[in-house]
Amino acid sequence: MTGNTMRQLRDETSLPAIGFGTYPLRGDEGTSAVLSALDAGYRLLDTAVNYENEDAVGRALAETSVHRSDITVTTKLPGRHHGYDATLESFEASRRSLGVDVIDLYLIHWPNPSVDKYVDSWKAMIDLQKDGRVRSIGVSNFTIDYLTRLAAETGVLPSVNQVEVHPYFPQKSLAEFHAEHDIVTEAWSPLGKGAAPYNEKVIVDIAAAHGVTPAQAVLRWHLERGIVPIPKSANSERQRENRDVFGFSLDADEVAAISALGTPDGRLFDADPTVHEEM
Repeated sequence: MTGNTMRQLRDETSLPAIGFGTYPLRGDEGTSAVLSALDAGYRLLDTAVNYENEDAVGRALAETSVHRSDITVTTKLPGRHHGYDATLESFEASRRSLGVDVIDLYLIHWPNPSVDKYVDSWKAMIDLQKDGRVRSIGVSNFTIDYLTRLAAETGVLPSVNQVEVHPYFPQKSLAEFHAEHDIVTEAWSPLGKGAAPYNEKVIVDIAAAHGVTPAQAVLRWHLERGIVPIPKSANSERQRENRDVFGFSLDADEVAAISALGTPDGRLFDADPTVHEEM
């Protein structure tokens, strides 16, 4: 279990068990950080139109010695491009910026329910996957209600839902729904946002017991829960440290103790993402 570095998806593709987040890295700094992450062993890269760094990621893909087939590239559809035709146009722009023929994982960044075009975008993404231009399709920041609507209106559930998850916001109910419906949970801000939980006694003690850093203990907590964390860092040493989480494991009591840190206020947006609509 400790050495399992891949997750199988419902569409019979696979996903690295830990990824590299690229926000807010841009320009030459972004390209250098992605190259460093690839050198450190990351094979899942996470970008988005709204990060304004698809071009930086694309340059890294062109420059790296890692074979393209070994890298899973994720990007996200922005809110201003919702709708069937707009989604197809946005996809082509992302593909050009990244310099790739196929996007490995394509996500709807936010549901934007007040616009109410996310189902139309989802239909376009289903067609992109059928055409072979996308390997896997998913969403980001979707609640159970929005996921259920996608299934009801299209018959297709996402392979992935990328949401905020960290010890202060463990997303227990959503993660359980994902597990029941064969949806992989990806975690943005997996180490916490703002007040990181590194100084919490329970995490410090668990890290010490395993001879790892508090950040490594938190990232391992995600893996034990079947969640794919996407930490971000421009520091090469920190990148390697964050990925070095496959040589130890946490037991059920340790996982539960970290999860118990969760509070209703440990998140950036309300449980209903209508409070945060993204352009």
